[in-house]
Parts: sequence; C-alpha cells; structure tokens
Amino acid sequence: MAGENRHKLIPLLQKCSLAKGMSEEEVAELLDSAQVRLREYPKGEIIFHEGDQPHSLYILLAGEVHILKDTFSGRRIFLSEINEPGDMFGEVYEVLEQPYDMYVEAVTPVRLLEISSELFNLDAEGELSRSALKIQRNLMRIFARKAYFMHNKIKVLASGSLREKIVRFLFLELQGKRELELTGSREFMAAYLAVTRPSLSRELSAMQREGILAVDGKSIKVLDRERFEEYL
Repeated sequence: MAGENRHKLIPLLQKCSLAKGMSEEEVAELLDSAQVRLREYPKGEIIFHEGDQPHSLYILLAGEVHILKDTFSGRRIFLSEINEPGDMFGEVYEVLEQPYDMYVEAVTPVRLLEISSELFNLDAEGELSRSALKIQRNLMRIFARKAYFMHNKIKVLASGSLREKIVRFLFLELQGKRELELTGSREFMAAYLAVTRPSLSRELSAMQREGILAVDGKSIKVLDRERFEEYL
C-alpha cells in the first residue's frame, strides 16, 4: 500500500476492534500484506450480493453502507447501517466460509479496507505473522461480543408488546443512566426490534405524551423511571 495512504490509515486502524492492541509497526505490517486492499465504491454500488461466496472482511474508512435483504416479493428490508470509520462487517461469513444471506449497498461514496482470510493462513515456515496472530485473537473477542449482543437481542424480542421491547432495549442501552444518545438511526432501532419505523415512532410519541420519555431526535431521556420500569 502506498506510503501516504498507509500513514493516514495506521491511527484509524489502531482504534478498530480488529487491530486492538497492535503497535504501529504491526498495523503497518498488516497494511503491507498482499491480502489487504484499499477499495472505493460509488454511491448506489453493491459491495456484495446475497448468495455471494465471501472473500474478504471489510473495514469502513469513509462513507456509509446499509445492510439489506429482499423478501420473496421483492420488498427491501433494512437490517443495519455502518457509518463509523473503523467499523467492520462481513467477518462472520468470511471466517465461516458461508455465503452471504444479505447484501450491502453504498449509500454514499465509500472507501473500504478489504482483508482476505488468506492473511491468517500459515506461511512457508508454518508460522503466522505477528499481525495475523493478533487479528485472530481480536476476532475471537469480536465474535464473543456479537454472541452477547444476540443474547440481549433475543431477550428484547421475547417481550410481549412493542412498548416492552422498547423499554428493554433502552434499559440495556442506558446502563443505569437516565439519558442516552442513540448511536444508530431510528430505522436501525426499528430493524433491531423487528417492527416498522412508523409503529416505533408512534409508540415513542405515545410514551412521550404520557410523560414516560422525552425524545428529541437521537436523544432519549427517561422522565418517569417508575412507570418506565413497569414494562421490564
């Protein structure tokens, strides 16, 4: 990778969960690997399609992508958004060598770092590089966090009413505080709760009218903790 690009990417990657704990030299070793490529995609381009066989895991450098799935009737379902530099996607499919069951679209011009799993293969001496060993360790931590995330999501989705789902979701996000700034969009929250965005907005508005919550864009504050916790 060109020296100028590498110099700019090292501090960004050191903040990424995949490169956690890696020195500048180890990140530079990673970027110099033949299995790492810098790619750019225009707005509207599909990064990969549902059913494709994975060949890389992806780290967002700039822009925003949406993770999507189509129903049998052709309706597009929003699953998630990736918009923070350093965020990663596609790693589970790449490591498990499973075809994608969703697709990813660039909703703005996008710059990505594509890392092939060939990076983790043994070299001629039967040893992994320092950077590859640390990436393997970090991937284990990433998968553990994803498993914990899914455990919490199942608990939320097992709730009876939409209000109970909202309260349990917010309770996990608040972590004992009264106020939070959502990291994802309202669309992401609706996808997480498996409801439509209009239904979510109506219920949040109802909770605001009843004095349980104060909602201002991505900012949500619990006004009446006792009534809020009735739905846990």
